[in-house]
Amino acid sequence: MNASFPQPNLATVVLDFDSTFTSVEALDVLAELLSAADPARHADVAQIKTLTDQAMSGEISFAEALNRRVQLLKPTRDDIAALIEVLKTKVSASVIRNKAVFAENPGKFRIISGGFHDFIDAVVADYGIEPEYVLANRLIWNDDGVAVGVDQANPLSQDGGKVVALSGLGVAGAVAMVGDGWTDFEVYKGGAAERFYAFTENVVRSKVVAAVNGDTSLIAASFDEVLHAEGYQGRYSFPRSKLKVLLLENIHPDAVRAFREEGYDVTTVKGALDEDDLIQALQGVHILGLRSKTNLTAKAVDAADKLMAVAAFCIGTNQIDLKACSQKGIAVFNAPYSNTRSVVEMVIGLIVMLTRNIPDKSIAMHKGKWDKSATGAHEVRGKTLGIIGYGAIGSQLSILAEAFGMRVIYFDLAEKLTLGNAKRYRSLDALLAEADVISLHVDGRADNKNLFGAAQFNRMKDGALFINLSRGHVVDIDALSTALQSGKIYGAAIDVFPQEPRTNDDPFESSLMGLKNLILTPHIGGSTEEAQEAIAEFASERLLGFLNRGDTTFSVNMPHVQLSEVSGRHRFLHLHRNVPGVMAAINAIMAKYDLNVLAQHLKTNETLGYVIVDVDKGYPKEALEELKAVNGTLKFRSLQ
Repeated sequence: MNASFPQPNLATVVLDFDSTFTSVEALDVLAELLSAADPARHADVAQIKTLTDQAMSGEISFAEALNRRVQLLKPTRDDIAALIEVLKTKVSASVIRNKAVFAENPGKFRIISGGFHDFIDAVVADYGIEPEYVLANRLIWNDDGVAVGVDQANPLSQDGGKVVALSGLGVAGAVAMVGDGWTDFEVYKGGAAERFYAFTENVVRSKVVAAVNGDTSLIAASFDEVLHAEGYQGRYSFPRSKLKVLLLENIHPDAVRAFREEGYDVTTVKGALDEDDLIQALQGVHILGLRSKTNLTAKAVDAADKLMAVAAFCIGTNQIDLKACSQKGIAVFNAPYSNTRSVVEMVIGLIVMLTRNIPDKSIAMHKGKWDKSATGAHEVRGKTLGIIGYGAIGSQLSILAEAFGMRVIYFDLAEKLTLGNAKRYRSLDALLAEADVISLHVDGRADNKNLFGAAQFNRMKDGALFINLSRGHVVDIDALSTALQSGKIYGAAIDVFPQEPRTNDDPFESSLMGLKNLILTPHIGGSTEEAQEAIAEFASERLLGFLNRGDTTFSVNMPHVQLSEVSGRHRFLHLHRNVPGVMAAINAIMAKYDLNVLAQHLKTNETLGYVIVDVDKGYPKEALEELKAVNGTLKFRSLQ
């Protein structure tokens, strides 16, 4: 199988080893290993690292730094073997992602280093790079198996050695040098390479970055960027480090880490953004993550120049204009189940506290008042819980409530599978008249605005309890206030409000403040560490699946297609308006360029069509341009 389109004029890419092919400086790691085995050598570690930094930034000569480091270290062959095992775990993330490109292009990727064949050969061999494609120094060993020096006949042991060694190699065609150090830039400066990429994935050396004279295309934050710039068809057609991810509202660090480990450029914002600020922040952003307080309006969607996908790191998506996103081919995801348990446990706790009038007794205690009385305090056992909205949260709540000894009834507009001994009521009014506790678990659709008002509170049993952990706009707050003050409602717990502060620094105001047997909480129903970790994992996995594979499983607005990883093939992802003729046009282009189709999927919904095509070889750029130009195209991208 020919996995890449023939491109004979591609440059030979030469990579530095330390802090480029690997994420570390090998001799620094060796010093740390020796120090761990012999704490008396701890001072050597700092001295070795200082010499490394001085050489890489051009402050001292490379030859001086190299010889002084080897003389300090004096490693044994066993030490080198241990170093190799560590270095194999420290290969740069973007090099690992593109491992296949080395095997697909033998001889086109080479290693040059002031380090040593003694450990470099074994590390790069795992990536199909043979020793003949490695230019490096060699250690001199004494009879006791201790390295005591450097082969001075090797030009790489001397200042300017990389230029001499690479120039004498006789590489046909252009050479692109990739590295983080000053000696790597000297390869280009000395004429041994046509281009130099300042590699910044692992370390940023200001002098080296400045050497490219502001040409950002020559600053490579990942190996993906080098492959893209040099025309190689590696695993990805577009470097991940060029894709910008914006995460708002204190989204859990696990999500940030997940995107960064995959090579994406991530920016985080502590609080929510209003429409104007969001429009400004979205410029150049490909992926947006938000929670419940930021509204992605049609105006913001229209202004987003590069947005590909959005994830609500919460249950609902009513804060996102789904129609506007669909019209622009922007995929939307959420995390509908991840915080279910946290919300349910909080409801159970609130029921117990309200039934026992604990909020008021706690406030009194803080004021120095001892009020030990059973008056108005009851067990929850035997009480009837009325659940409005029997989705993921409502149904799990019914199970836990039954375990507490409660009788459960529920109301839902849709047919649902009843769990345990719960009973469905076809009439909301009938449920209200019978329940001792009402708990709302409805979604945030506009139709649910003021679902609960004065009429509904009046139909509830006298002295019932009311709980809302769903959406703020579904309850008429003033009507609830009146019901509490009149005694119609014995107690309530409200976690969500029609208007909520955008950040923790903004004030909160409500007509409910100060009322008796009323628990007010700042939208924390799903705010447990467990829930936020689960949400971060679920939502980021959905986005990464879409970015890396084209997978749309669990999207709320896209046709659902579950896809495997792209391996040994190329994948086209074509999102279009659901109009006639698109599939025929795509297949005609496949035929025109003689592309053998390994797999093809088409899924549609009322407004969108999604075509995924896997082919078994590369393709010219003209094929991509024609696929992008198919009538009805909203988004097109390729994965390799």
